[in-house]
Amino acid sequence: MGLSSASTATEAIKLCIFDLRRGQQEGQELDKILFFFPADLPFSTQLSVIGLSEGLITFTRIFSPEAACELIEAERHSHVFYEAEPDIWMVMIVEKNESEAIWRIAALQKVLKEVHSLFLMFHGSIRALLEKEPAGGLIRAHLHPFMMDYLRDFLFGKKLLLPSFRDCLKECGTVQMLNVSREAAIEVQSLVRLLESCAGSSPCYSLILFQDLLVSTTLSPVDTINLFTYAVLRLTPRTISSGVSSWSYLRKGSTGSSVTAGYTLAHSASVPDQYYCLPDTSPSGDNNYHVVRPLKRDRWSKAKDGFLVTDIWSAEAGSSTSATPTIWLQQTEERMYLCAYQFRSLTLILVVPVASILNGEQLVSLVKQQVLENASLKMLKVEEKLSKGWGGENAYHVSGYRYLLVDVDRNVSRASPPGKVTTLTKDQVLRTVIVKGPKVGRLFPLQFSIPKVVSLACTTTANVNEVWHKKF
Repeated sequence: MGLSSASTATEAIKLCIFDLRRGQQEGQELDKILFFFPADLPFSTQLSVIGLSEGLITFTRIFSPEAACELIEAERHSHVFYEAEPDIWMVMIVEKNESEAIWRIAALQKVLKEVHSLFLMFHGSIRALLEKEPAGGLIRAHLHPFMMDYLRDFLFGKKLLLPSFRDCLKECGTVQMLNVSREAAIEVQSLVRLLESCAGSSPCYSLILFQDLLVSTTLSPVDTINLFTYAVLRLTPRTISSGVSSWSYLRKGSTGSSVTAGYTLAHSASVPDQYYCLPDTSPSGDNNYHVVRPLKRDRWSKAKDGFLVTDIWSAEAGSSTSATPTIWLQQTEERMYLCAYQFRSLTLILVVPVASILNGEQLVSLVKQQVLENASLKMLKVEEKLSKGWGGENAYHVSGYRYLLVDVDRNVSRASPPGKVTTLTKDQVLRTVIVKGPKVGRLFPLQFSIPKVVSLACTTTANVNEVWHKKF
């Protein structure tokens, strides 16, 4: 599928995170490196890459002081930049792929934004961790395992695959919604109110998914996207039962790929512990830091009562006692307890403020008990109604076409089913069209004239800003 493996198997990828405020004195240059992949490269090479990136950032600020540098195209490489936080930069360097440069660069930028948003949700800001321990050991101890756990989801065999618009019709930073009937929507809303009452006087937010699709949320848009992303990564029935992330259509397809990296994660595991201060998770290990690894695979399971459990948030380093997972909401900057419940294809996620619960673990158990006693029948009814109206994995398939619709105003996307996406080849990509219309709630028609192919009439909502069409 796509480009031949011979043309891409040697592609080299570098990914780094660094702080422009650090390492400005001679002999202290290593201080600015917070994360680097592949980590087995000599420090001189790492500093060379970061030094070049820093120079490009400084140079482009002369011409655009208000807008951060996003992309530099060299002769053979693309440098993708993302200023995650003030003076905290994430840079990805990939070999150029002219056949899909525009779409690919946009996808890589979204990857950088997504992994940073997930890091914020679990650990807080990079700057805050640096201020907590200026030496940098604490932030490196958090960043390295988090980034490596995230990158392992891109492993295909021994190669690291990065998203391409042809392989993976998926838009990072968006949610995929389930269409529900009016009757089902009323039942869902009733369930939401019931779940909120289970927390008593404490505020309670909820996220409800059916399969890998969002049904309901009471969280802010940014927190909805982050929690939805994590749920699809680690919490949905597909990931719990198979142990395989459903984040990307890429992992549901064929063995070919148009974007392949020449580095394996096995080599990157040999990181100098004395530099990154990585925790040793073995029973006899000498832990410098106790670091929660929420993206670690195969660590969530379904208990007999239906709640999802994990030992990732252990109460103490090396302890066998599990603690309730916690996250940070970006909208309110509150630390929240996270409880996830699963019934058949339905996944319910509840978040309750840590500050509102004095006896945390005990009252979380009480909330779970209230959910089981008061909401079980309602969850059964909702799951049955959603299942009845669900058309299956191919429900949103448009015969003969592959598509991606992105509503950037509402951060919602919809794409061709996974099994259909992987039938695409390079020569079958026909056209990309940017659609802009008045932001009103009406529908309007778009006509695409495709040479040697029957023309396609496409009706979309006015808020859809991107339409990608591909044919067999």
